[in-house]
Amino acid sequence: MKTTLKSLALAAAIGLSLTSTSFAADRNWTPPTGKIYAQVLSDDIMAHHPELISVTFHGVPPGLSKVYTMFAGSYPDRIGNADDPDDVMVIETGITILDPRWHRTKDPIRKYVPMMPMRDAAGENIGLLVLAYRNPADSGKTDMDFFKAATALRDELQKKIPTMNALFEPAK
Repeated sequence: MKTTLKSLALAAAIGLSLTSTSFAADRNWTPPTGKIYAQVLSDDIMAHHPELISVTFHGVPPGLSKVYTMFAGSYPDRIGNADDPDDVMVIETGITILDPRWHRTKDPIRKYVPMMPMRDAAGENIGLLVLAYRNPADSGKTDMDFFKAATALRDELQKKIPTMNALFEPAK
């Protein structure tokens, strides 16, 4: 009995250790302890756009190279997570992805997710903006409706971003 309990405890400890390790491996950046300007922008977007489920900002933090990460957004626990390949593709190539998120097993909420280049006030692509819109079955919205809404929001946002580095400055 003692051996079984010890084995079980050891297995549980190893499992917790592996869980912690895999979670830590998904992180590639540690945000500053205080709120940054990008988070202020994210909070403002969420406060003024009830049609959104979430917004996230992605890119390479200043001083780093090829470290693609989520650096602000409506899911603070995900800040510092490494970007997925499709995120990096948008950042590096400047394409836009329109993802209707139909019938995903791990994503039960109907949503529409435009992923588009984030731009600074000069119009330069500086990262990735991901917007998740509510998309109830009876909304009647088309791909073009979501694309236009996301583009308008992104274009308004770019006026508030003097440079990529400004996004990482302490919030005022």
